Amino acid sequence: MEDLPEELFAEFLKRITRTKALASLCTRFPNLCKVEIDYSGWTAGHGNQLDNQGLSVLSSHCPSLTSLGLSFCSYIDDSGLGYLACSKKLASLRLTSTLNITSRGLLAVVVRCKSLSALHLIDCHKVGSKDWLEYLGSVGSLEELVVKKCEGISQDDLLKFGPGWINLQKFVFEIKKRFFRNDGAGPNEGYDPSYNPHSLNMYDFSCEDMKDLRLAGIEIATEKGLRFLFGRCKALEKLCLEYVRGLNDNDMIALSQSCNNLKSISLWLDPQNYYDTFRTAFTDNSLKALSLSCPMLESVDLTFSGCSAMYTSEIGFTRKGLVSLIKSCPIRLIVLRGANFFNDKGMKALSSAPLLETLELVDCKAISNAGLRFIVRAPCLINLTLRLCDRVTNAGVSKLAHSQKLESLIIERCSRVSEQAVRGAARSVQVCTTQRAGKTVHNFVQLMKWPPKFVSSKPSFEVIKVLLTAECWLRYASLSSPYLSDLVFAWTFCCRYLPLCERICRGFWTAYRCTFLALVVYFPQVDVSEIQLPTWLGCKVFAAQIIKFCETDIAEVVVW
Repeated sequence: MEDLPEELFAEFLKRITRTKALASLCTRFPNLCKVEIDYSGWTAGHGNQLDNQGLSVLSSHCPSLTSLGLSFCSYIDDSGLGYLACSKKLASLRLTSTLNITSRGLLAVVVRCKSLSALHLIDCHKVGSKDWLEYLGSVGSLEELVVKKCEGISQDDLLKFGPGWINLQKFVFEIKKRFFRNDGAGPNEGYDPSYNPHSLNMYDFSCEDMKDLRLAGIEIATEKGLRFLFGRCKALEKLCLEYVRGLNDNDMIALSQSCNNLKSISLWLDPQNYYDTFRTAFTDNSLKALSLSCPMLESVDLTFSGCSAMYTSEIGFTRKGLVSLIKSCPIRLIVLRGANFFNDKGMKALSSAPLLETLELVDCKAISNAGLRFIVRAPCLINLTLRLCDRVTNAGVSKLAHSQKLESLIIERCSRVSEQAVRGAARSVQVCTTQRAGKTVHNFVQLMKWPPKFVSSKPSFEVIKVLLTAECWLRYASLSSPYLSDLVFAWTFCCRYLPLCERICRGFWTAYRCTFLALVVYFPQVDVSEIQLPTWLGCKVFAAQIIKFCETDIAEVVVW
C-alpha cells in the first residue's frame, strides 16, 4: 500500500464515508504527508462527504501532514478548518469551491499553522480580505499565494499583504468573470468590478524574490493597484498576463529592464481603444524591450482574441517585431493563437531559429503550405501543432512527412487536411479533421433524434452534456462560419468524473455568436422573451436563469 500512486490513494480517501474508517486509514499510514480531497462532480447519490469531524480526525492522526487540498467540500466550514491547528507541519493549503469557508476560518489557520508557505484560494466566495492577509504579510513566511475567482478579494485588498510581498515567489490573481460595459463607452470596454480608480493605494513594496507572476482579467490604474509589481520583480522567470486592462508599452519596458532572468512570457490580448486607435495593449516597442533585456527568454505564448483578420492593425505587434525577438533570444517554444499578422515570411524566419523545439499555431489565417515548407528546415523542431489553419492542405503536410524530423504532430480542425495525409508524419500523430467532426455530428444527431422536442421535466445532466457536445461539433464542422477560429474557446467541457459534466464554460469573444438555442430546447421554463441574442448581456441573463433552474446539478457555469 505504501507504493500506491497519489491519485489512487486520493480516490480511496474520497470514498471513505465514516469517521471511524478514516481514523483507521490514517493510523495505517502515519507518515502520510499529502492529502487531496476532491468532490467535484459529487451528487447526493455518491454518499456522504467528509465533514468537520472527518477533517478533525485527519489532522489529529496525520502528524506529518504538510500538504492539504480541499475541493468542493460542502460540509466543511470554519469550525472544521480550525482543526487544522493540530497540523503543525502544514506548509501548503489549497481551497477550491469550499463555499462555507470564511475569512474567520482562514485566519485561524494562518495564525496557528506557523509553517504555512503556500496558500491557494479558488472560488471561495465567502472569503474576504481583512485580517488574514494582514497577518500573513506581517509574518512574511508565505512564498506562494494564488487567489482566483474570489469575489470578496480585490486587488486593493491584496495590498494589505504589505511587507509579505518581499518573500513571495509566486503570485496569481484572477477575477471571477470578464465583464463588458454596455454604456456606450466604447467597443468591448472592459472593467474589473473590484477596480476603484479613486483609491489612494500607492505603496512602495519590494517583491524582488518573485519568480512566477500571473494576472488575469483585472484592470490596473496608473500608479495604483497591482501596477507596482511591474519593474520590481527582479527575479521574475515566468510572466502571464491574460486580458489585463490598463497596461501599455511603458509597463512592459519597465518590467523587461528589471527582469533579466525572464524565461517565459504569455500574453493574452484583445483590442481596446487606445487614444485614437483600436488595437491590443502592447506594440513592437514591448517586443524590442524584451529582446534587449531578457537574454534568457525561452518560451513565448501570444494569444489574440477578437482581432479581425481584415485589419491586422488591431494587433499591436508586427511580423518584423516578433521575428526580431525570436532572433535575439534563445527561444525554444512558440505558441501563436489568432496571430493574423504572422505569415509565411514569418515562418521562413522561424526556420533559422537555432533552438526552436516546439511550435503551436492556432487560427493563424496567413499560414499556408509555403510556411510549412520553410518550418521543416528548423534544425531542432520536434513538436508541431496546427489548429484551425485552413490554408494548410495535404500537400503541405506531406512535406512534414518527408522530413522525418518530428516526434509529435497534432493537427486539429484544419479543414483541408485529411487523416491519410498525416500518417507517418511524426512518431506520434494526433489528428482531428472536419471530416471526423462531421461524422461525430451525424452520430449525435442520430442519438438525439435531432432536432429534439420540448420537454416539460428537467433533463438529465448527461443529456445536456451530449447536446452541448453535439452543438460544439456542429460548429467545428461549419466551414462557412467567419468566426470558426474562436470556437476553440466557445465550448469547453470539464468532464473529470464522467458521466457527470462538472462545468459548462462559455467561451470568450465570438462565443456570443454561439447562442444558447440548443439549451432553449431543453429548458422551456427559461424565459427568453426579453433576451436579445446574440449579445453578451443576453448570454449572461440566460446563463443566470439556467443556473437557477439547474442549481442542484450544475457545479459551475462560467460566462467570460
